[in-house]
Amino acid sequence: MSLNNIKLKYLDNIVKSTIESVKNNQEKIFNLVENVRSEYQRVEKELQQVQQETMLAIKQVDVLEAEWKRARVNLMEVHRDFKKHTEVEVKHAYEFTHNKQLELLAVQEKEKILRLRRDHLEINWRNLKKTIQRAEQLVSGLGLMLNLLNCDLQDLSEKIGEVQLMQQLGLNIIKAQEEERRRVAREIHDGPAQSMANIVMRAEFCLKLLSINNHAKVASELISLQDLVRHSLKDVRKIIFDLRPMVLDDLGLVPAIKRYLEDFKEQHGITVEFLFFGQQNRLQSSLEVALFRVVQESLNNVKKHSQARQVKVSVEILANKVNIIIKDNGVGFNPAKTTPNREKKEGYGLMGMRERIQLLKGSFNIYSAPGRGTEVSINIPVC
Repeated sequence: MSLNNIKLKYLDNIVKSTIESVKNNQEKIFNLVENVRSEYQRVEKELQQVQQETMLAIKQVDVLEAEWKRARVNLMEVHRDFKKHTEVEVKHAYEFTHNKQLELLAVQEKEKILRLRRDHLEINWRNLKKTIQRAEQLVSGLGLMLNLLNCDLQDLSEKIGEVQLMQQLGLNIIKAQEEERRRVAREIHDGPAQSMANIVMRAEFCLKLLSINNHAKVASELISLQDLVRHSLKDVRKIIFDLRPMVLDDLGLVPAIKRYLEDFKEQHGITVEFLFFGQQNRLQSSLEVALFRVVQESLNNVKKHSQARQVKVSVEILANKVNIIIKDNGVGFNPAKTTPNREKKEGYGLMGMRERIQLLKGSFNIYSAPGRGTEVSINIPVC
């Protein structure tokens, strides 16, 4: 067996291993979705029960309020005609009115607690519903990734003539996956994981407060706990969007780019102008994913390196090709002096963007100069 055949077989093993890894992750996420769905059903059932209990408590409050008012009127009449009633009748009227008042206060407190519990369950129910929807989109995105790996990378081994290039592409994909895993793990560790730990500590503090009947402090802590949970949920949603924007699958490339540019402008304070030409026809899923990721990485480079205050993104979808231009007014650089280092490069940078576009038989060009900004031009044929 020749050396080239050995290297080719080694690349095929890498591709198969990558596909298997994606399949395993897809199954894990699917199991997570099922767990969240079970929790959603449990919360929904509990919410329905609490809603019924709340309505019943409201009716009880209305009835007791009417009875207490009648008891007060009767007490006033007894007090006004004190001499016409016996001591037992007067005492009974006072006790009856007092007991009705106590009963009313107890039911009103129960109603208040049920309302708070109902509102909390409604928020939790809505958040779980949104989590299920986004997680299902993530599972769908992994399915598209599997199609990309099964089709594009396996076809690559037959179409590319040089074995060394094939090996490097496989290694770059693995590096990109590991970098993405590190990024997600870092974001989860610094955000939701820290918040979850804080939530556990605060919940334990609430239990201690309950044990000493400090209800006012418990209410204050629960309000703070709700804010912390909302912040954690916001972080989780951002991580899910970065992994796979749901709008990309639902509406297509152009709406997904618009949504990303709006978030980019809001987060980083960089003015973004978006121009679109042609018709918003849906493209192949793998093509939409590739183009979106290239736009995403280009804007990421603008944020990190360009010091730009303005960016213009133009997208043109024609019958036979797609053209995308990303232009900024930043400091620029000399492309001729930028040599990708395959040994040290860890992220999905210019080299990874260029290779992904080449896999789609397109062209990727960078025009820049010091002090004159940078322009990234992408052209991909559409079958």
